[in-house]
Amino acid sequence: MTHLNPSQRAYQGESRRRFLGSAGKVTLSATAIALIAGSDSLAASHSGGRKSDPAQDTAILNVALGLEHEAINAYRLGAESGLLQKPVLDVAVLFQGHHKAHRDALADTVKKLGGTAVAAKKLADYASDLKANTLKNQTDVLKLAARLERGAANAYIGVIPAFGDADLAQIAGRLAADETMHWTVLANALGQPVPKAALTFGV
Repeated sequence: MTHLNPSQRAYQGESRRRFLGSAGKVTLSATAIALIAGSDSLAASHSGGRKSDPAQDTAILNVALGLEHEAINAYRLGAESGLLQKPVLDVAVLFQGHHKAHRDALADTVKKLGGTAVAAKKLADYASDLKANTLKNQTDVLKLAARLERGAANAYIGVIPAFGDADLAQIAGRLAADETMHWTVLANALGQPVPKAALTFGV
């Protein structure tokens, strides 16, 4: 199985923004985005859009998939840390389930494109990458999760301008909405104030 290089494993939000590229630069083909949504018919209908490059799409998707693996394991680390109180633990497990759904959609798309889905690493590797040894209380866990979720939201928002098709933009928007919802709940649990400025995501 293919493994991510260190720069692809980075958990900072900037890495998440890079995984789909910047508008006008490298982006996923319409076909790949439609396949992520599980719509083979939509994928076929957009085969005339940006020329599909399966190798490029697979590489980008595998970076996204690697980051979803990371999110899943970040929540696992939090859940198994013993630092989360019951109500927060339940939410963490729920959010982990959302990321598993994202993982499955991305992995399935890579396979449909003829590629090999990147494998998850060992939990100990994620613990090292995310500096899990520095998590001392529930607040630390929530701050880590919130940072990952905000980066994911910005990543998915970042790809929306690349599509002239409303259906494809909506798919990217729905993925971004999941991540934004996660961040909002986590920020609330942390007692963080609602952002005073409008348009705080996607920048």
